Amino acid sequence: MNPALVLQCAGRPVAHYTADPDMARDRSPRPYLHPVTTLGGVRVTELMPEDHAHHLGVGVAVPDVAGHNFWGGRTFVRDRGPTALDNHGVQRHDGFTRRDPDGFVEELSWTAGGVVLLRERRTVASAVLSDSAWALDFTFVLTEVSGRALSIGSPATNGRPGAAYGGFFWRAPKEAAAPVVFSADADGEEAVHGSRADWVALAGQGWTLVLAGATEETRRDPWFLRAAEYPGVGSCLAHDRRLAIAAGAKVERRVTTVVADGRLGRAEAAALARKAVDA
Repeated sequence: MNPALVLQCAGRPVAHYTADPDMARDRSPRPYLHPVTTLGGVRVTELMPEDHAHHLGVGVAVPDVAGHNFWGGRTFVRDRGPTALDNHGVQRHDGFTRRDPDGFVEELSWTAGGVVLLRERRTVASAVLSDSAWALDFTFVLTEVSGRALSIGSPATNGRPGAAYGGFFWRAPKEAAAPVVFSADADGEEAVHGSRADWVALAGQGWTLVLAGATEETRRDPWFLRAAEYPGVGSCLAHDRRLAIAAGAKVERRVTTVVADGRLGRAEAAALARKAVDA
């Protein structure tokens, strides 16, 4: 395993990025950010927790790419439920084309069964928002390279209601109490999950995350959110139908995340989300 790349903001280390992890194949090996911290040093990510050992901090994870699992763990099979299958893919780090203290650009290959299905360009950057908040700007562009059209799915598109996960995903730390969840016009996990809100917030003990879709396509993706079972949030590429990718076509998504010390109110979260998108 290569040493982690350290991401800085305002001269402080705020995240470590592991590009080439050494882990079991059933966790769908892929690069991840962990630990990620607030400017005050509060950790806001979890790595391989007991409840979901395949949750890897912050990154891109997709449970169904043409039938291959790039999420980790069991695969949801229609009429069978979660099933252990030998279908796990790997996101291989091909190299950095830019590495700076405040960000990087990375090239990756999504490989399964000896075939490269997708190539990805990943751009990650940090930006200062205030004395107590910074933004993680995360863009990924997936290009189909196998020469055949494919599609991306989720457990929801495969028959499991409410489980439309897959895309950008942030696993937050599990604490004694579930985090508070809210958006611009809704409160609580049930109301925010599956919504197409401009931004969603997760607030724990001494920290708040505010995720915002930074492009029109990203804003069309519903949010996947968990709080009571475990704290996790991400954008969903395949909510009620599979996402088709034609041969040679691209899919691009950009999510900005406000990482703040303390518990933000709705107005402050909204203002920082706007600032993060424009940063």
